[in-house]
Amino acid sequence: MRVLLIGSGGREHALALGLVADPSVEVLFAAPGNPGIGTVAGMRDVVFTDPAAVAALAVECSADLVVVGPETPLVAGVADAVRAEGVPVFGPSAAAARLEGSKAFAKDVMTAAEVPTARAYSCADAESVGKALDDFGAPYVVKNDGLAAGKGVVVTEDRRAAEEHARACGQVVIEEYLAGPEVSLFVVTDGETAVPLLPAQDFKRVGDGDTGPNTGGMGAYAPLPWAPPGLVDEVMRDIVHPTLVELRRRGTPFAGLLYVGLAITATGPRVIEFNARFGDPETQAVLALLETPLAGLLHAAATGELAAHPPLRWREGAAVTVVVAAEGYPAKPRTGDVIHGAEVSGIIHAGTVRRAADGALLSAGGRVLSCTATGSDLAAARDAAYELVRGVELADSHHRTDIAAAAVDGRITIPS
Repeated sequence: MRVLLIGSGGREHALALGLVADPSVEVLFAAPGNPGIGTVAGMRDVVFTDPAAVAALAVECSADLVVVGPETPLVAGVADAVRAEGVPVFGPSAAAARLEGSKAFAKDVMTAAEVPTARAYSCADAESVGKALDDFGAPYVVKNDGLAAGKGVVVTEDRRAAEEHARACGQVVIEEYLAGPEVSLFVVTDGETAVPLLPAQDFKRVGDGDTGPNTGGMGAYAPLPWAPPGLVDEVMRDIVHPTLVELRRRGTPFAGLLYVGLAITATGPRVIEFNARFGDPETQAVLALLETPLAGLLHAAATGELAAHPPLRWREGAAVTVVVAAEGYPAKPRTGDVIHGAEVSGIIHAGTVRRAADGALLSAGGRVLSCTATGSDLAAARDAAYELVRGVELADSHHRTDIAAAAVDGRITIPS
C-alpha cells in the first residue's frame, strides 16, 4: 500500500510511525512533514489547506490511501477533493468536519441527536454574552465558535476575562461548566460502523495542577485505570452512534476519526466537544499501545469496509507522553533554538526544523517535542517518559511535571 500522510505536527509523526510499522505499507509519503517524520517517510512540499494541490499530490504519488492529520485541511475540503480523484481518504468531508469547525453546529447536531452535553448559548454580541454568563454563573466557559488550534476555550472564575475572550473571538458558544474528570475517546468510523480506541486523558493547561492558560495539550496517558466499567460502551451507545445517525440523516455522513471530548460527571459522561481528527497529544499515547496494523484499519474506514475488519488488538501496559514546549508558549513561543537529545526512540517531533547550513535541529513551534514511553503499568510508563524528557536539551523550555501523576496515585474521583 502506498500511503500519503498530510500534516507536520506531533500527531502526524505518531501516525507516521504507526503507518510504517504496518507490513502492508510499501511506501509512506508525508506532506509537508517535519524532521522526525522525514526519518520514516518521503517528504513532499504542499500547501495542505489547498484541496486541489493535495488531490494532485495524491494522484502523483499513486496513493492507495491518504490520511489527513490536521483539522484545517479537513474543514477546507481536502478530503472531498481527494475522494473526487477516486483515492481513498481517511478524514471526513468539509460538511461533516463542521462538527469541529463550528461549535454552534456541533451543539445543534447534539441537540437533534439527544446527546448528553452541556447547556449552551451561541452568542455574537455583548448583550447575548452577558445574558449567557449571567445564566450559567462561574466558572465561565467561553469557546471560540471556529477553529483555534485547541486554544480557543477559556474556563475562568473571572467575569472580565470571560467577556474579553468573547469580545476577541466575535462568535462564541458559552456553556455551563461540567464538573468531573475529562476523557478523550477516539472512534474510527466509516460513517456506519464505529470502532473505539483506548480512552485517554490529556492536560490542556500549561502549568502543573491545571494552572495557567489553555494550550493544545501538554501531555497525555492511556489507558485510564480510574474509568468506570462500561464507560466506552456507554459513550458509543449514547453519544457516538446517535451522532453518526444524525449526520447521516442530514446527508453529511462522518467517515474518519471522531474525537469525543468528555467530562465524566455525576450524571454520567457528557460531551465537551467533538473534533474531526486524531487529538494531539493523546494520539502519541494511544497509538503506542495499538498492536493492530494502523494502515489496514484506516483503509477499511476510508473504503466503507470497517464492519469486516478484525477486532483491535492492544499491547499490555500503559503509555505516557509529555510535551516539551518552547519558551513563551502558549502566548508567543520563541523559535530557532538548537535542540539536543531529540533523535532517540520515543521522542515525537512536532515543532522542529533542520537548519540548512549545518543540519542542526531547531525549535520551530510552541509544542516542540512529545516524549512518549510505554511501561508495564502507568507508573512505569510515566517514569520512562520523564527519563526521555531529562535527555532533551532546549534552552528555556518548559514542561509539566505532573502528567498522569494523579492517576498513578489514585487521586482521580468522579463526582457523586
